[in-house]
Amino acid sequence: MGLQHIEAFRAVIQTGSMTEAARRMHTSQPQISRLVAQLEQIAQFALFDRSGSRVFPTAEGTRFFQEVEKAFTGLTTLEAAAQGIRSFRADRLRVTAMPRLASGLLTRIAANFMMDYPEAMVSIRSGTATTVHEWVSSGLCDVGLAMLYQETSGVEVEPLFTGQCVAVLPTGHPLAARDVLTPTDLAEQPFIASPSGGQLAERIDQVFNAANARRRIVAETDLGASVCTLVGAGLGVSVINPLAAHEERENAGLLIRPFQPAIATTVALIYPPYVARSRLVSVFSDYARRRVQQELTLMA
Repeated sequence: MGLQHIEAFRAVIQTGSMTEAARRMHTSQPQISRLVAQLEQIAQFALFDRSGSRVFPTAEGTRFFQEVEKAFTGLTTLEAAAQGIRSFRADRLRVTAMPRLASGLLTRIAANFMMDYPEAMVSIRSGTATTVHEWVSSGLCDVGLAMLYQETSGVEVEPLFTGQCVAVLPTGHPLAARDVLTPTDLAEQPFIASPSGGQLAERIDQVFNAANARRRIVAETDLGASVCTLVGAGLGVSVINPLAAHEERENAGLLIRPFQPAIATTVALIYPPYVARSRLVSVFSDYARRRVQQELTLMA
């Protein structure tokens, strides 16, 4: 007893005609008749009384149809379940990033994803770089978006974009005439710094110390937007990641210049270690890759 036998039988019951059943199943009337006859041989009882072009179910055929409908109801339930799995219905994705990325790039990635998968629940958390790392490494979050300035352990890292930090100046600053800025150029300038202990702060300290260039730090903040706002207000200069600089350039009134020696920065997805990625995480990661490439095009 195959599925084709059952589908043919069901179509004949519902249409009351072998010919109409054939049209519904996009096949020939003789093929429907053959399938029904084979099913009757398998069942070992008559399913239909035939009267001219019309057919009527026997009592046994009616009882059998009731059982068939139960089976098809089960198949419908399975189809609905499969659809729910495909669309991530009731699935929860926990993502995290530092505030700058969480409110900007990560939110844009999540918006793209949720437009295509509205039944998925996306939870976005923001925290310090250390907190983001801990949330992901412990499995509290499924995936993180991070700005990395050195090798990172304790998580799986998938780089999306690697660039170089840039110098940012307020409009009209005397150093704006220079094409490239160095630690020596920024020595004794009022400087908006990243808090000590962070990856970026450590890299900037290394570069300035190697050049024997002393900065005059007037403020510290770990938010790229805050750095740009303070610089744009004329309170100092800074060295920050290129993503934040380009996003805030127009709002904050910034000038951007290349900075040497290079301080590499990588936008990366980070995942819990030793954990197989779910389909939900993999699909979200695809959206992240595409969105980052789109934004790199706009920055070019």
